[in-house]
Amino acid sequence: MLTILFYFFIGIVVVQLFYYLGVFGKFAFAKQQEITPKKLPVSVIVCAKNEEENVKKFIPLLAEQDYPDFEIVLIDDASRDETLEVFEEFEKQYSNIRLVKVENNEAFWGNKKYALTLGIKASKKEYLLFTDADCYPTSKNWITSMTSHFTMNKTIVLGYGGYEKINRSILNKVIRFETILTAVQYFSWAKIGVPYMGVGRNLAYKKEEFFNVNGFIDHIQVRSGDDDLFINQAANKSNTTISYNPESFTYSKPKESYKEWFNQKRRHVSTAEHYKFFDKMQLGVFYTSQLFFFILVILLLSFQFQWIAVLAILATRYTVAWTVMGFSAGKLKEKDLKIWFPVVEMMLILTQINIFITNIFSKPVHWK
Repeated sequence: MLTILFYFFIGIVVVQLFYYLGVFGKFAFAKQQEITPKKLPVSVIVCAKNEEENVKKFIPLLAEQDYPDFEIVLIDDASRDETLEVFEEFEKQYSNIRLVKVENNEAFWGNKKYALTLGIKASKKEYLLFTDADCYPTSKNWITSMTSHFTMNKTIVLGYGGYEKINRSILNKVIRFETILTAVQYFSWAKIGVPYMGVGRNLAYKKEEFFNVNGFIDHIQVRSGDDDLFINQAANKSNTTISYNPESFTYSKPKESYKEWFNQKRRHVSTAEHYKFFDKMQLGVFYTSQLFFFILVILLLSFQFQWIAVLAILATRYTVAWTVMGFSAGKLKEKDLKIWFPVVEMMLILTQINIFITNIFSKPVHWK
C-alpha cells in the first residue's frame, strides 16, 4: 500500500509541476508590459448598494483620472443609506458623471446583474471599464493603462484587483495570497488562450461583447457572477488579453475578520460551479492535487517510507512553486508575501476544505 501511495505521490507532484511551470509560468516569467496610450471613448461603471462612505472617498479618484474621453456611470442599486444622495452631489460637481437610479424590481430583487444591465445600457461610450464601489485605482493613469490593451481583435481586458496590506495580520496575508493565486490562474490561462474568469474590481470590455451574449441573461438566476460568469461565457482566445502593469491595478480594503472573508469566498466558490466543464475540471484538478500533495507527504514521512526520495520531491515541488509564485508576487507588487508562501498556502488549503464542506450543507448569501 505504501508503495502505491508513493507512486501516487509522484504523479501528484508531476501534476503540480505541470500547473506551476506549464501554466502559471506563462504569467510569472512574462515580460513587463509597456503602455501605448489610446484615446478610446470609455464609460467607467460603478455599481453601489449601501456604500455611502466608500463612494465619498473613491469616486473623486475616478473623476480625476488623466484621460481625454471618459464618463463615469454611477449606479445606485436601491441603497438604504445615503449612497444616492452622495451620487447626486457628485453628478452636480462633475460634468462627466451619469447617474442611474435602480428601484427594487420584484423579478430581480437584490440582483446586481439587473442594476449593471441598466447602467451598461445607459452608458454612452463604446468601451466599458468596471470597478467596485469599494475600490480605487493606484494612479491617475488607470484608464489609460487598462484601455491601452484594446485592439481591433482584443475586446476584453482582464485586470488585477488587489487588497490593501495590513501589517502584522496573518489573515491579511492569506487573503492577499489567495488573490494573487487567483490572478495568476486567470492571467496564465488567458495567456495560453483559455480565459475563464475576471474580477469585477478591474475589468474592461467593448460594449458589443455584452450584447453579443445577451448580457447576463444566461446566468441571471445566479446572484453572483457579473464578472467571472460573464467572462466565462464571452471570453475566448481571440478576443481576450490581460493587463498587469502596476498603473492598471485597483485596490480595496480587505475583510478584517475570518468569518467575513470565509463567507465571501463561499460565494465565489459557489459561482465557479457554473463555469464551463473544462474550467471546472482544471480548477478541480489543481486544488485536489494540492490537497493530496500535503496528505501524502504527511503519510509517507510518518511511516518513513522512501523518506529521502520524498524529501527530495518535496524540496523540488517547493522550489518550483515558490519561484513561480515569487515572480508572480513581484509582478503584482506583493513582494512581502514571498517569504510567507508555505504558511499561507497551507492555511488557504485548510480554508478551501472548510468552504467545500460548508457549501454542501448550506447556500451562501449573495449581493447586499
